[in-house]
Amino acid sequence: MAAAAGGPDPLFGLRNNFYLGAYQAAINNSEIPNLSPDDVVERDSLVYRSYIALGSYQLVINEIDSSAATPLQAVKLLALYLSAPENKEIAISSIHEWLEDPAIGNNPILRLIAGIIFMHEQDYNEALKHTNAGGTMELHALNVQIFLKMYRSDYAEKQLRVMQQIDEDHTLTQLASAWLNLAVGGSKIQEAYLIFQDFSEKSQITSLILNGKAVCCMHKGEFDEAETLLLDALNKDAKDPETLANLVVCSLHLGKSSSRYLNQLKLSQPDHILAKRASTAEESFDKAVHAVA
Repeated sequence: MAAAAGGPDPLFGLRNNFYLGAYQAAINNSEIPNLSPDDVVERDSLVYRSYIALGSYQLVINEIDSSAATPLQAVKLLALYLSAPENKEIAISSIHEWLEDPAIGNNPILRLIAGIIFMHEQDYNEALKHTNAGGTMELHALNVQIFLKMYRSDYAEKQLRVMQQIDEDHTLTQLASAWLNLAVGGSKIQEAYLIFQDFSEKSQITSLILNGKAVCCMHKGEFDEAETLLLDALNKDAKDPETLANLVVCSLHLGKSSSRYLNQLKLSQPDHILAKRASTAEESFDKAVHAVA
């Protein structure tokens, strides 16, 4: 959603904070004067999504009432979906219903939230039904993530090219480029590292940026450096699931115990793929022990 032609974008700083994982900064700096009605809705959407990223689901559910604009209702659904396993079914049912409504079904934030929810469900084809048409940089960036999860870096690269044609220097274009470089591997790992390094020099250093640099280091076999970056990230957010998951992997490569990080991950985000795999492995082991006994 661009600002008026030639005019400054009043939400530029807020968006960048959100994209780079500086969620509290996004919330703290959201009082922006003289916004248009559309910008107010987008501002509020970003602020509430920042609260969701910080785990404040109930605040979002409580504050967004039934009279709020469609994008905010969609954000509320995301908070509901993430708040508890028993709420997932009603959130998915509601999002399907809204997407089928011709009056609101094409709203870009509604389609974005639908894509995020179906990506969480690992229903990538359903996610792409709603995101593939693009329309905003966030939708294109989400498409890149979905294609990478489907191991289709060829399609991800096509989406990245679209983003580069729109705005090569956009924060999301740079992030998407780093994600793709990590997926491709080899000499591209250093390119990804330099993108995250550039962010760390120009922006507030966040868990997202530190994790990006750490994953690059792990790809290069630099596990000591990766551990240092990840412990720094853990100091910023002790419950961040990506930090905990990366610390599990890093610790295993360093020959250190990873059990504490894995237990923290299971507590903070039991649905994380690493936590699920560990739980499945433990269950299989227990069954085998009982079978032998």
